[in-house]
Amino acid sequence: MLLPILAVLLVLLLASLRIAQEYQRAIVFRLGRYVGTRGPGLYWLIPFIERQQTIDMRTKTVELEQQETITKDSVTIKVNAVLWFKVLNPADAVIKVADFNKAVYQLSVTALRNIIGQHQLDEVLRERAQINGALLQIVDTATETWGVKIELVEIKDVEIPESMQRAMAREAEAIREKRARIIKAEAELEASLKLTQGALEMEKSPMSLELRRMQMLSEIGIDNNTTTVVLIPSEFTHAARALAPLLGGAAGVPAAQ
Repeated sequence: MLLPILAVLLVLLLASLRIAQEYQRAIVFRLGRYVGTRGPGLYWLIPFIERQQTIDMRTKTVELEQQETITKDSVTIKVNAVLWFKVLNPADAVIKVADFNKAVYQLSVTALRNIIGQHQLDEVLRERAQINGALLQIVDTATETWGVKIELVEIKDVEIPESMQRAMAREAEAIREKRARIIKAEAELEASLKLTQGALEMEKSPMSLELRRMQMLSEIGIDNNTTTVVLIPSEFTHAARALAPLLGGAAGVPAAQ
C-alpha cells in the first residue's frame, strides 16, 4: 500500500519541477497571490497550489502599422515606425497590465499619431531624429510603471501624396534656379570689376593695350575660321579725339557737343 503512495508522490514531485531558460522569468502565484519571481534554471512549484506565468526578457521588435494622420500644416501623410522594447520588471508586466505587448503597441501608435500632428511636414521630413527622440521619451515614460523599457523608436517611412510631391519638386527646382541666377550674377559682377581694373591698368600704358590687341589676334587665329579683322592704329583714334573739338568749333557747333 505504501509503494503506490510513494509512486504518486514521486510523480507529483517530478511534475512540479520547472525549467526556465536564461532569457525567461517565471512569475509564481500561490492561491492567487504573487509570491516571487523564479528562474532561470530549475525550480519547483507546489502542486495544485502554485501556478506560473513565464515572461520573455529579450528585446522585442514591433513594427507599427502604417498610420494616416494630418500634420500641423494640414497635410495628410502616411507614417509607419519600428519599436524595440524589453521587460525589465516581469512582475509589474504581469500584475499591472493585462497584456503588456498589446498595451505597448497601442500606446506607441497613439503617440506616433499625436506627435506627427504637432509638427509641420517640413519638420517631419528634416527633423526625424528629434521626432524619434520625443516619441521615445513619451512612450518610455508611460510604460515605465508596467516594468517595460522602450529602447528605440524609429520612423521607418513617410508617404506623401503625389500632388504634394509635385509641389515640393517645383519648389526645389525654383530654389535651385534662384541659386544659379544669384551665382551667375555674382560672377558677372566680379568679372566686371576685374575688367575695370584691367582697363585702368592698360590706360596707364598704351603699350600694354597693343600687346593685348596682338594677343587677341593670336587667339582668333587659333581656330581655322574665315574671320576678317581690320586693325586701326590707336594713333588714329587719338588724332580723331584731338580734331573733334576743332572741327566742331569751325562748323559753329559748341565744343561741348
